[in-house]
Order: sequence, then structure tokens, then C-alpha cells
Amino acid sequence: MMNIPQNIKMIITDFDGIFTDNSVIVNEDKSISRRVSFKDLMGVSLLVKNGYKIGFISGEKNPVIEMIADKFNLTEIFMGIRVKIDVLKDILERNNLTPEDVIYVGDDVNDKDCLEYVKTKITVPNANKVIKQIKNIQITTATGGDGAFRELVDEIIL
Repeated sequence: MMNIPQNIKMIITDFDGIFTDNSVIVNEDKSISRRVSFKDLMGVSLLVKNGYKIGFISGEKNPVIEMIADKFNLTEIFMGIRVKIDVLKDILERNNLTPEDVIYVGDDVNDKDCLEYVKTKITVPNANKVIKQIKNIQITTATGGDGAFRELVDEIIL
């Protein structure tokens, strides 16, 4: 059971390691494939249907994120970002939100500043150990790529 404040208006999340298990398949043509859980995609749908804003800040450029953004009309999509905290602060400012109004979901060291900045911070069991040691971070039961995002959504919606 997670402690999710009632005032949450937006969920901002990393992608790889949250929606995926951090594995990639390198195809013979040198393209990369990722496996994404449909449970997590349904979680995005549920959030949108219930009026929540969703943002992605990813360190990688990924056509799967673009597909999700197109499918659900998401506008706060940032890829290839190495210093995520500046993007997070910009999203909050443009949407008139405070660090108390959002949940940040991340799993690796490039998410650390964002996780420390917001009040409600979530990670996955297979996150980097530095992330799991952040004060007041909550850890899902499901691992990244296996319904962790949906687990969070169920705590918010259901």
C-alpha cells in the first residue's frame, strides 16, 4: 500500500526501467526493440480518463514514447534529456504546479534530482541502489516493465 496524497494532479515518469525492464533487443539492422507491459499502457489510459496530466522525461529517444504520446494526446514529452531536473521544473512552472502536486517515478541516477525535488517519489524494486535509498521514496511491488506503473495508477485511481 502506497501513501498517495489526494492533491496529486500530475504524474511525471521516466520510461526505461519503469515501463520496461531496462532490457533492449538489438536487431540485425542495428535498431532497438523494447518490451512494454500492456498493464502499464492501460494505466496511462486510466490516468487520462480520470483527468490526470502525464509527462515523460526520458534519457533516451524512443519511438514507443512517441506512440504513447500520440495515442493519449500527451504533450509533456521530453526525450534525450540528460539533466532532467531543469525539465521537471519547467513542466511544473508551465502547468502552475508545485512539487507537492506531482508524483515523480524514476529508477536510475539520472532521476535522483527529480525524485529528491518532489514530495511523492516512486521507484521500482529493480532500481539503482542509490535511488532506493532516497529519503521517503516508495517502492512498488511489481518490477519495472512488469506492471509497476499500473500498480501506482491503481493506488491513485482505485
